[in-house]
Amino acid sequence: FLSTFTLAVSAGAVLLLPFSIISNEILLSFPQNYYIQWLNGSLIHGLWNLASLFSNLCLFVLMPFAFFFLESEGFAGLKKGIRARILETLVMLILLALLILGIVWVASALIDNDAASMESLYDLWEFYLPYLYSCISLMGCLLLLLCTPVGLSRMFTVMGQLLVKPTILEDLDEQMYIITLEEEAIQRKLNGVSSTVEYQTVELERELEKVKSKKTNLERRKKASAWERNLVYPAVMILLLIETSISVLLVALNILYLLVDETAMPKGSGGPGIGNASLSTFGFVGAALEIILIFYLMVSSVVGFYSLRFFEDFTPRKDDTTMTKIIGNCVSILVLSSALPVMSRTLGITRFDLLGDFGRFNWLGNFYIVLSYNLLFAIMTTLCLVRKFTSAVREELLKALGLDKLHLSNNPRDSETKPSANGHQKSL
Repeated sequence: FLSTFTLAVSAGAVLLLPFSIISNEILLSFPQNYYIQWLNGSLIHGLWNLASLFSNLCLFVLMPFAFFFLESEGFAGLKKGIRARILETLVMLILLALLILGIVWVASALIDNDAASMESLYDLWEFYLPYLYSCISLMGCLLLLLCTPVGLSRMFTVMGQLLVKPTILEDLDEQMYIITLEEEAIQRKLNGVSSTVEYQTVELERELEKVKSKKTNLERRKKASAWERNLVYPAVMILLLIETSISVLLVALNILYLLVDETAMPKGSGGPGIGNASLSTFGFVGAALEIILIFYLMVSSVVGFYSLRFFEDFTPRKDDTTMTKIIGNCVSILVLSSALPVMSRTLGITRFDLLGDFGRFNWLGNFYIVLSYNLLFAIMTTLCLVRKFTSAVREELLKALGLDKLHLSNNPRDSETKPSANGHQKSL
């Protein structure tokens, strides 16, 4: 239940910025309409504060409580049960809170030891929690900076796996015949292996599953219509390329704005308010484009997060995911979704000024941090895309010319030995 609530808060944090942008455009289009009077700046401002409050609650209370509750067994001498486990969990949370508060207290006293700073140390609600959430948001933005460029390049591969690719210089019947022979050969080897040799049985079963998966993909490609093969796939790839190019272009323009205009800073201008002016130069069309880009960046960041080598084993799998791993995934998604509005504003994807506690982050007013963030995002995204397309074009050309069997690619996966149709290992 706590993990589900955390995911709901993450979804709310993701939908908050698009809802605010579309609400502003609706109020501009129908300023005197009676049926939308409930949609005002006070409501949107309150939603931003609630999203920030529940994000803090999930991040610092609910998810640590869920983790410690799973690990708790109850104190020695007490009757085992739910109450004993809850008591131990609460004690652990209190000790953890005291530890974090003590670390922040000592760090603040060492860094800035003046009267104003010492007075702020006694203000828990106005100093500790916003400062701590600001640090978490900065970590989330840095994680997005690492995940999003990887995800933007990875999206082409993911969509290529979901859609049916065009058949260019390929004979699907011949591939189906070869994969069928491979399946029969592995099945014969599996039937001939003694049940006592467990290692060989497991390896052959894995190979058989891979071959069956390839056969299923080939059957799907063979059954697909010409429209699905030759129109949907290129259209989706072109759309992804356009969205990625627009994102990089907006970041480049934002870098120019930061160099010539101080109001381009995320924490610089107060903003005209909700329903007073359009946030986009192109009006409703520009606002719709911003919303599409925000959702695209969020999906790309999640794809990039699970594509990183460090988080590959973190990917949830059906019927094979522990509760601890589920809690870790919920925390990661919450951090990414909470940092998404900050990243969108920092990169200049939208001009909507952050409301509530989202706009209180001190580092948003640092020119060098914001400029460096934009430059790193533009450079990393460009490098990932260039590397992705050059390697993809090279692989497709080698495959089309029939040279892929010579292992001219630098991809380590291509240099592995592959089972041939008769079950023997064949390598160059």
